Amino acid sequence: MIDMVDAEALDLDPRPLARLVETVETHIADGRYPGAEIAVARHGLLALCRRFGRARIDPPQEVDETTLWLLFSNTKVITAAAVWKLATEGQLRFTDPVAMYLPGFEAHGKGRQSVLELLTHQGGFPNAEMPPETWEDREARRRAVIAFKAEWTPGSRVHYHAEAAHWTAAALVEAVSGQDFRTFIRDEILVPIGLEREVFVGLPDAEHGRAADMHIPAEGGGFAPLTARNTPEIRRAGPPGAGGYATAKGMAAFYQMLVQDGRLEDVQLFPPRLIAYCTRNWTGDRVDERFEMPMHRGIGPHVRGRTQTIRGLGSFGHERVFGHGGVGSSYCWADPSSGVSFAYLTNCLYPEPWHSERLDVISNLVHMAILE
Repeated sequence: MIDMVDAEALDLDPRPLARLVETVETHIADGRYPGAEIAVARHGLLALCRRFGRARIDPPQEVDETTLWLLFSNTKVITAAAVWKLATEGQLRFTDPVAMYLPGFEAHGKGRQSVLELLTHQGGFPNAEMPPETWEDREARRRAVIAFKAEWTPGSRVHYHAEAAHWTAAALVEAVSGQDFRTFIRDEILVPIGLEREVFVGLPDAEHGRAADMHIPAEGGGFAPLTARNTPEIRRAGPPGAGGYATAKGMAAFYQMLVQDGRLEDVQLFPPRLIAYCTRNWTGDRVDERFEMPMHRGIGPHVRGRTQTIRGLGSFGHERVFGHGGVGSSYCWADPSSGVSFAYLTNCLYPEPWHSERLDVISNLVHMAILE
């Protein structure tokens, strides 16, 4: 795990970072979310790691350094990294049809869909669902993925796939590697860079006590538990598009690996050219129909680009900033122009427009701390 140093030693202005801390403290005091954790890193070192509020309300549990936060769609980049690993080892190509590795996937209009289209939200089946009864049955998951039906020609539109594309990616990893996708992610992505206690896709039973409960705003004030997301079954299953858990410092370290050309401390997990390829803007300024704005999709994360605003990455961010968010709750990103990574994790799914507005303020405070 990366070490902590003073922010100024990393050429980061402490004043915007202090305002960042004050902003999150105000959100907690105002009852916007029960708890949060933030982490800022640069050049392989932590400059800021702060925790706030409560991980659970009933019974009360304060946030501490062991707290794990539901990542929601921040999980997508971790799952995508498992596919990157297979590409790095020459076991697949991003331009290959998914059906080359998942025989039968060509059914229902998906025959020519490439791995790249799958992971850039151009797959054509954004509304397909994975039945919960398949979560712990690998063969049932494979059959369910094969049965997904394309709603339009893959590659012809950009439309965010909340979970279906990454269930497909998980089945792809399993077909090529022969391992459960959760095991592959742990052993091939997280263990080599020392994050196996900080980031999880598929939370072991022994770690469930560390998990913050997810909440939603309650009528009349306060919070209600988002019960469907707080069960042992879904934590254990680790839905690959929305079910990971992590600490903020763990996600800041994961993005440090990405922003340092695939290297964390003395481990070169990915070659630099692979990182450059996967964090490229593959969808240009095409509008993502789910968000009604260009999202500049990479093969896993999305990219800031040059549009006027961008979801979650901060309006003031450099055009090369890349990252991902979790619905109504969180965002993580990295800035290749400066070497900064940032993780902001909370435990309340907050509706729009406030969610996107606060993300812009919070990410911009980090960007304003970067002294070139």
